[in-house]
Order: sequence, then structure tokens, then C-alpha cells
Amino acid sequence: MENTAFFVAITVAVIVIIVLAKTAVIVPQQSAFVIENLGKYSRTLRAGFHILIPFIERAAYRHSLKELAIDIPEQVCITKDNVQVGVDGVLYMQVLDPERASYGITDYGFAISQLAQTTLRSEIGKIDLDRTFEERGAINANVVQELDKASDPWGVKVLRYEIKNINPPRDVITAMEKQMRAEREKRAVVLTSEGERDANINEAEGEKQRVIKQSEAAKQQQINEAQGQAEAILAVATATAEGLKRVATALTTDGGDAAMKLRIAEDYVKQFGKLAKESNTLIVPASLSDLSSMIALATTIVKDKPGNPPATVG
Repeated sequence: MENTAFFVAITVAVIVIIVLAKTAVIVPQQSAFVIENLGKYSRTLRAGFHILIPFIERAAYRHSLKELAIDIPEQVCITKDNVQVGVDGVLYMQVLDPERASYGITDYGFAISQLAQTTLRSEIGKIDLDRTFEERGAINANVVQELDKASDPWGVKVLRYEIKNINPPRDVITAMEKQMRAEREKRAVVLTSEGERDANINEAEGEKQRVIKQSEAAKQQQINEAQGQAEAILAVATATAEGLKRVATALTTDGGDAAMKLRIAEDYVKQFGKLAKESNTLIVPASLSDLSSMIALATTIVKDKPGNPPATVG
């Protein structure tokens, strides 16, 4: 009898444990459980401890609300210029509505992965091979936009898509390397020619400035020389005028007339003697009275200048 009671107690304990296992549910953080009531959607449980109705309610679907990363395998895409390239990527998404993710589609991960591949092939086919490396950002944005439209009824948000690798065929890579090498050589030639042109321009500009400076210096030198000659002529003229003025003043004083006659006679004798030295022919005046007549004529001319008193004939 005691054995029977012990067996019943153990059976009841097992049943209680089974019932608790079926009814007590602990939902982890950033997770959601979709509960069905006799096969029909009942509610969605968030993080925490929950009690279900035994044998009537059950957790039909369990979803993680964390951001998920799905690897998109490499596929062959044909560019606009008919070049086959292998492209792979990674897709980031997140479940926002567990109910729609459970009943909207059978496997949203597989569906989004396939849709990402077809959309990527379509986007690659719109551009040339050379632009595929430049337009990665635009391609990623277009893929995300198309996937987000398709995945919205499934309760899944596509956050971003990133292309990992673009692998053209080997012969295409070789041709691209040759093209890049030719472009580099072209740029080097252009830069060299531009450097030579700039150097020639700078040299010509320097020569131009040198000629201009040299001409300006010559001009300034001529100006300075002209000014110096003008000042010298002016100084000579001023000195001559001052000398004549003083001679005229001296003639008006006592003894000035006699001094002038003496000076003229001395000059006449000097010049006559110089003429006799330089020539083999000796010129003798016809009359020695010519000396006194020449002195009288010179005296008359000097005294008849403006500012001098009129000469008297004695």
C-alpha cells in the first residue's frame, strides 16, 4: 500500500513538472515568442516570465529582435558592357513585427537573401564595369530600398547592404591594370609637360621683368644725365652772366676803361703771337695804327652793350 502511494506521488510530481514546463515560459531579453491558442494566433510575449494555459496555448514561434547579419553568397552578374563579375555581400536586417514575421512568409531570411541577389544583379546590369567600383554606395542604397519595400509585409526591416567583393575575370583585370598603367604614364607626361611649360613661362616672365628693369634703369640714367647736363649748362650760363655783369660793373668805375684797353691789347698780342707760331707765313699789319683802331673798336662794342654808359670819342 505504501509503495502504491509513493508511486502515485511520483506520478503526480512528474505531471506537475510537465504542466509547469508547458505553462511557464521565460522570454529572454531582445526576444519575442508568438503564442498560439489551439493553433490560432493569440498574442506575442516579450521579455520576462509568463504563464500559459496548459495543453491549449503554446509558443509556436521564437524570434530574436536583435539585428541580424546574413551573408549573401557570391553570384555572377553581367554589367552593362557585357562583362561577367562575381559579387558577394552582407545584409543587415531586424525583425520589427514578430506576428507578421511568423505568418507573413515561411522563411524570411531565405526570401530576403534571394531577393537581395536578384536586385543586385539588376543594379549591376545598369552600369559599366568601371563604374561598379565607384558606385558601390549607390548600388547598396538601391538594394536596401528595393528590399525594404518587399520585406515590409513580412515585419522585417532591411537596415543596410554592403558589397564585400567585386571579382572580374582574370583577363579583364589584366586589361584594367594596363589601362591604369597607361593612365598613370599619361598623367606623368602631362605633369612633366605642364612643369616644363610653367618653367618656360616663369623664365620668360623673369627675362621680361629683367628687360623692363634694365630699360627703366637706362631711362632713369638718361634722365639723370640730362638733368646733370642741364644743371651744368645753367650753372655755366649763370656764371658767365655773373662774370659779364661784374665786367660791366667794373667798366663804370674809375680806371675801368684803361684796364679794358690793356686787356684787349694783351689778348690781341697773344693771339697774333700764336698765329705766328702755328703758321710759316708771317702776317704783319699794314699799319701799326691798326692796333689802336682795333682797341678803340673793341672798347666801343663793349661800352655799347645794354647797361653800359655810351662811349665817348676822344
